[in-house]
Amino acid sequence: MKKKLLSVILTAALAASMTAVGVCATEPDTQAEKNFKVLSIWSDESVDGQILIGMLDKYSEVNPNFTYEYEYVAASDLSTKIATLVSSDDLPDLFAYVAGTPLKNLINADKVVNISEELESLGLSDQITDGAKSIMTSLSGTDDLYDLPFGMNVEGFWYNKALFEEAGAEVPTTWDELLEVCDVFMEKGIQPLATGGADKWPTTRLINAYAYRTMGADATRQAANGEISFTDEGFVAAAQMVADMVEKGYFGEGATTVDNTTAENMLLAGECAMVYDGSWFTSSITADTNPAGEDGIGFMGVPVVDESISPSTEYPMNCGNILCLSKSKYDGATAGFLQYFVENIGDYAMGDYQSVRGYTYTVSDDALSPITKEIVDTITTATGSTAWWEAYLNDETKSAAQDNVQTLINGDMTAEEYMDSIQEAYDLSR
Repeated sequence: MKKKLLSVILTAALAASMTAVGVCATEPDTQAEKNFKVLSIWSDESVDGQILIGMLDKYSEVNPNFTYEYEYVAASDLSTKIATLVSSDDLPDLFAYVAGTPLKNLINADKVVNISEELESLGLSDQITDGAKSIMTSLSGTDDLYDLPFGMNVEGFWYNKALFEEAGAEVPTTWDELLEVCDVFMEKGIQPLATGGADKWPTTRLINAYAYRTMGADATRQAANGEISFTDEGFVAAAQMVADMVEKGYFGEGATTVDNTTAENMLLAGECAMVYDGSWFTSSITADTNPAGEDGIGFMGVPVVDESISPSTEYPMNCGNILCLSKSKYDGATAGFLQYFVENIGDYAMGDYQSVRGYTYTVSDDALSPITKEIVDTITTATGSTAWWEAYLNDETKSAAQDNVQTLINGDMTAEEYMDSIQEAYDLSR
C-alpha cells in the first residue's frame, strides 16, 4: 500500500507540473557563476562516484565560478527521493535516475532536458556512442535522448582462472556445462559462485539470465507490456533454476547476507570461482589492489541453453543508472558543464579507470588492459542484446521482484509464489 501511495503521489506531482518550462539549445557559458546541485547514488569510495566527482572537479578548474554540492542517496531510496523533489518542484541540476518507466514519467511531465537537442546545438551529438543511444532510447520509447549514459555495460559471468586451473575445469559455454562445473568445484571444496543477495538486484539478474536464454531476449519486455504473464512457465523455471542452485550450495552459506562488492572481492581473492556481474567490474580487476592480478580474471557470456532461442553472441547490455538534467534549472552554466562532460568523460573514464561509459574516446587500444579490450570487443561484436530484469518494470513491479528474491533463495517462497508476487504487483499497479 505504501509503494502504491508513493506511485500515486509521484504521478500526481508529475501531472501537476506539466507546465514547467525549460530552455532548449542554451548557449554554454563556461565562466558563469553557479552552485551546481548533484544527487548521486555513488559514494566517493566507489569507482562511479570517483569518476563523477572527478569530472565535477575538473570542470571547476575550467570554470572557477562553478561550485557544486554532491549529495549521496542509497539506490534503494532514489525513487522516493526523486518523488519528493518532484512534488516540491526542486529537482537538482544533475541527478542519477533509472532508465525505462521511471524516466518516461519525468519525460512526460517535461521535467528533464532533451539531451539530443542540446548536444546537436553544441555540435556534440557524436560524443555518445550509437550503441548507448540505441539502448537508452529503446528503454525510454523516444526518438531523442533525455538522459546521459554513465556506463556502457555487458553482463555475464566472471571467473577466477587460478581456481579453474586448480579444479581442472573448462570454462562452460552451455548452461548444462555450467551446472557440471559447479559440481566439480563443490567436489574440490571450492565455492562455485557468489551473488550479492543482500543488494537483491544481482540475484534477480541471474533469474533474468536464465529466462532470456530459454525464452528469448524480448520476454521481460513482453511481460511488462502485458503480452505474456510473469507467471509463464518460463519465468517460473528461471526462478526455480536459481533457487535450486542456491539449495545445492553453489552460492555458499548465507547468500542473502553478501552484498555485491563482497561477492566481487570474493572472486578476486579466490574465495569463489564465478560471479555474475557487469563490465563495470573491470575497474576493480585492473586496480593495483586486485589480489588475483589483472590477468587472473576472465569473462564469459551467459552460457547458452538453446542457440536457436538466444545465441551466444547475444548479451544482457545496459547503460547503468543514468544521469538527467533538470529542465527548470537548465541554463548557460549547466550547458557549459554538459559540453565539458560529454567531450571529456570518455577519455577520462577509459584512460584513468579502464571503464567504458557510453562515450567516444581517443585512448589507444595499446593502453587498454587485456580484460578491458575484451569487453570493448564483446560490446562491439554483439549481434543482439537484452535489457536487465527490472529495466522495463514500473516501481511497484520492480520492488516485488527485488524484495521477494531473498525470500525465494532462502527457501521460504516457491518459484511459483515468487512469480505470482511479481504478477500481482504488476496487476495492482496498472
